[in-house]
Amino acid sequence: MKRIADSTVRRLSMYLRYLEDLDTRGQQTASSDELAHLCGTTPAQVRKDLSFFGSFGKRGLGYPVHELTAHLREILGLQREWKVIIVGAGKIGAALANYRGFRQRGFTVVGVYDHDPDKVGKAWGDATIRSMDDLAQDIRREEAPIAVLAIPAENAQAVVDQIVAAGIRAILNFAPAQISVPPHVSLKSVNMAMELEGLSFALTNAGLLDQGAA
Repeated sequence: MKRIADSTVRRLSMYLRYLEDLDTRGQQTASSDELAHLCGTTPAQVRKDLSFFGSFGKRGLGYPVHELTAHLREILGLQREWKVIIVGAGKIGAALANYRGFRQRGFTVVGVYDHDPDKVGKAWGDATIRSMDDLAQDIRREEAPIAVLAIPAENAQAVVDQIVAAGIRAILNFAPAQISVPPHVSLKSVNMAMELEGLSFALTNAGLLDQGAA
């Protein structure tokens, strides 16, 4: 299979959420026009995104909601449990560790880790904060493939090197730092300052954008 763009994967996640809602409400079919409207894209884009993975639906009849929902869950790898470790027991780490949506989507937090000895041993949602000294052996024991980093920038690369050596294959990075990983490791970085700057740009240039649309 050719490499699928990150933007396509994000749209697949959006399609899945809307389809799950439609399925819950008992709707049998959904058109590409309807999915496009719900997800803020075009019908042609919906059809193109889905075509990477096979042929779904029939012209004039739309997509079978329940069937396409199951296919998208399989495509996104949500048919199994994924074990996740969180590194950093600060405010971001706390919010992530207590986010119930993870378990609902098949992601189970199996460990939370921190350098601060005053935090180690304390309850953290359903978990107990563990020492960074235990991190590598726990990753190997749990066979956890995913790590979430919520740590200061100056520590990020050293921690990444440690967890990759222990077997982590995918990282969601909240640390405000540029980090490097080997080719076999997937890395997604969330820069909240950049996201806010995108919103401030939209607000600042709303008049210009409206004029362009006109």
